Amino acid sequence: KPLACERRITVNSFSADMRCASVFGVVASASAVTPVQKVVQLMNGMLEKGKSEKHEEQVQFAAYKQFCDDTSVEKTRAIQEANEEIESLEAVIAKA
Repeated sequence: KPLACERRITVNSFSADMRCASVFGVVASASAVTPVQKVVQLMNGMLEKGKSEKHEEQVQFAAYKQFCDDTSVEKTRAIQEANEEIESLEAVIAKA
């Protein structure tokens, strides 16, 4: 059985149907999310996603920076030891 507002639109019934539709529209929109609310929700979601990605990048960069610092210290020490060994070997060669 169709609802009272579900009938074919004729010229005479158009205004009655529009009033009925607007009443249902108000009821439906009262429980639905407005476009502005949806945009605000999306923007808040983007903000949270951006914050979490920024944090992940900061953690990843800190680990990479630590690796670079450690490697730099290690390589500097290895070069210094190699230079000392070169000097030692040059002294042995000079004596020979």
